[in-house]
Amino acid sequence: MPDKPDGPAASLPDFSSLRGLEPGAARELLRRHGPNTLPGAAPRGLLRAALDVLREPMLLMLLAAGGIYLALGDRAEAAALLLFVFVVIGITLAQQRRTEGALQALRELSAPRACVIRAGNAERIAARDVVPGDLLVLREGDRIAADARVRHGQMRVDESLLSGESAMVDRGEPRASAPDGDLVFAGTQVTQGVGVAEVVATGMSSAFGRIGESLGAQTVEDSALQGATTRLIRRLAALAWVLAALLSLLEWQLRHRAPLPSLLAGIALAMALLPEEIPVILTVFLGLGAWRMARRQVLARRIPAVEALGGITVLAADKTGTLTRNSMRVAALRTPGALFDTSSPGELPEEFHALLEFGSLATPADPFDPMERAIQELARQRLRGTEHLHEQVQLQAEYPLSPQILAMTRVVRTDLAPSRAGAMLATKGAPEAVVDLCHMAPARAAEVRAQVERLAERGLRVLAVARGTWDEARAPGWPPSQHDFDFEFLGLLGFFDPPREGVSEAVAACREAGVRVIMLTGDHPATARAVAAQVGMPANPQLLLGEQIDRLDDTALGERLRATDVCARLQPQHKLRLVRSLQARGEVVAMTGDGVNDAPALKAADVGVAMGARGTDVAREAASLVLLDDSFTSIVDAIRQGRLVWDNLAKAMGFVVAVHVPVVALALLPPLLGWDPLLLPLHIVLLQLLIDPACSVMFEAEPAAPDIMRRPPRAPHATPFDRHRLLPSLAQGALLAAVLLGAGAWLLHRGWPVPDVRAALFGALLGAVLLLILANRDTTRPAWRNWRPVNAWLRLLALAAGVLVAALAGLPWLRSLMGFGGVRAPAALAAATLMLGFAASLELLRRAVAPRG
Repeated sequence: MPDKPDGPAASLPDFSSLRGLEPGAARELLRRHGPNTLPGAAPRGLLRAALDVLREPMLLMLLAAGGIYLALGDRAEAAALLLFVFVVIGITLAQQRRTEGALQALRELSAPRACVIRAGNAERIAARDVVPGDLLVLREGDRIAADARVRHGQMRVDESLLSGESAMVDRGEPRASAPDGDLVFAGTQVTQGVGVAEVVATGMSSAFGRIGESLGAQTVEDSALQGATTRLIRRLAALAWVLAALLSLLEWQLRHRAPLPSLLAGIALAMALLPEEIPVILTVFLGLGAWRMARRQVLARRIPAVEALGGITVLAADKTGTLTRNSMRVAALRTPGALFDTSSPGELPEEFHALLEFGSLATPADPFDPMERAIQELARQRLRGTEHLHEQVQLQAEYPLSPQILAMTRVVRTDLAPSRAGAMLATKGAPEAVVDLCHMAPARAAEVRAQVERLAERGLRVLAVARGTWDEARAPGWPPSQHDFDFEFLGLLGFFDPPREGVSEAVAACREAGVRVIMLTGDHPATARAVAAQVGMPANPQLLLGEQIDRLDDTALGERLRATDVCARLQPQHKLRLVRSLQARGEVVAMTGDGVNDAPALKAADVGVAMGARGTDVAREAASLVLLDDSFTSIVDAIRQGRLVWDNLAKAMGFVVAVHVPVVALALLPPLLGWDPLLLPLHIVLLQLLIDPACSVMFEAEPAAPDIMRRPPRAPHATPFDRHRLLPSLAQGALLAAVLLGAGAWLLHRGWPVPDVRAALFGALLGAVLLLILANRDTTRPAWRNWRPVNAWLRLLALAAGVLVAALAGLPWLRSLMGFGGVRAPAALAAATLMLGFAASLELLRRAVAPRG
């Protein structure tokens, strides 16, 4: 363990004198050492992807059918099926490449980043670009990007990822026991403190890299729905093979057909039964949905979050930086006897100098926190040329903010003399905490509380400032607690953080969508009320304070949260309890956070949302979504996108179910009824070329419904396979199957040749597929009215269907290949009549199942 300084906390390093690597040297080192990454799963090559596709059940059945046609001597049919195998592989590869490209873009956006000093400037770069010799700036919550030696500062580090030990370890700058400074390792986390470390090893040369290459592999996490549908597809595939075998045996043994044609009938049934589009739909819709969200500044680190977004019922949002701009400025200075508005021109009155001076001394010279930056900026502006602005400050000790004392004290000297005698104490923090440290009389404390209340009612965030002195002669070393010092109260600082543009409209949109917004803040209750009014929350919001949460049991807390709009005076540990209490009441919770202590709540929430600009690495890693612009309106956009993905997913699933029912019926029932086959493998694969793009491309690109943010969230456990969703789709498919089989029976009874019946039914089925697409675009309107809103993919599919019909009509060899008769007016008229009959039946069905108003 490193030697610790005499004070309660280590001094903060001064970054201003550090230069780091020059850009040219960094580029040369990156070329020489390679990227700071571990070898992950290599991208699939085209050949590997094609071989993976060939292992799909549908492709295996196509190859089997082609082999049977070849064995029967039907070389044309065998060649056609082989051609379609290549076409299906091409379509599948195009879909996969599109989805994998979107996911790769997401991985690059979510890649770890590191803060380095180069050419004297601190900048954030991709962790993969860190090179040996770089100076890493490490702060609380950062994930360390490479093995490095601490050159400045003192930190506590969580090394459990490497050592397996949960205890934090201290790491510090060079000293007698560690002349080169302590070593920190890639992959570990800074839990406390700040420092600068020089990189000594990257990538596979780091300790993390030497542990095992498998740690670097990136995987795409499946959602619960993806897992469930994968299991469903496996069961259906097993069922398809069993039924195919039974049908083949039936045809061979009972119908006394030849073995190979019997096997062909079984393969046709298996191809009809297997809805292999479903896993493709899920992968494409969720992956592209995440990609579309990233274009709106919302990064999905976990793809299942896209699925969960549509069901959010409660959105618990941090005030600072999410609802507001996080662009703090000091708006007011309040001493016991006077108030100063910082927008006033002229010099700062003398009576406010000490307040601003000690506010500045209580703040690091180069702070990260926006409030602290605002203090230093105002001090440099208003105290320039006075003895109250200190250019050189030596930090002796620091008492950080804690749950027990919501204030921090810095022990400083400004004359750089070696003695600590007469060191100054500068304190800032929550007004009630500073009042307590100053041991005020009750009457004076009441006056301060009234002043705080008046500032807070203006929507200002209020900090109190106090000063003190410490003479080392009183006792050796520094006292263990801030309470052991004697403080003099100086006054109050009021900070203004304006609401983000569009946040009121976004809050209203959430309310209209049935999503309750709860504002979370550590501010004074009066400040919270004022800001809530500014961002469009209820006029008289119901408040819940952190101290009240501590006193309530779980049941009582759940009851209070039913009507709570604002949680004030919160500490990070309260968030986890809020999430669990809301979830216990059946709510689907989205929670925002940015700090190390927010990580448990972010992980527990149904959708954890971390801040991309000001959040810590720990928070981002715990969250499922990252706001790249830290804006509340981006969360609302993500909810809208999540609902759109779910709506389009449900439309595609409904279409898949509906279209497979008639295909299965035409493959199964004719052999059972003793008819010649009406649907051959070649017909099914042709239909598949129309069905696949409809599912994975056309429905994915559907625009949002006008009421998408005017309806309540979906039920928490809803799936696209719910009974109320499946029954209308099954009814659509059964209706089409009945129309086609009834027409087939009638035409055969009338003595039509089987090739002519087959042609009429296939033509009708082709048109009916387009009608089913239209019907499932919007179930509240007749199918023929669903050409709008415009979807370019729908027009392309209609054009493809038209080209196929024209080819069948104009190419005799293609009709012969498909087993169709010649072009005859009765067959064309029969197909058109069947389509019109099905369209009318669809409308009657829609009206029958439509909810009554």
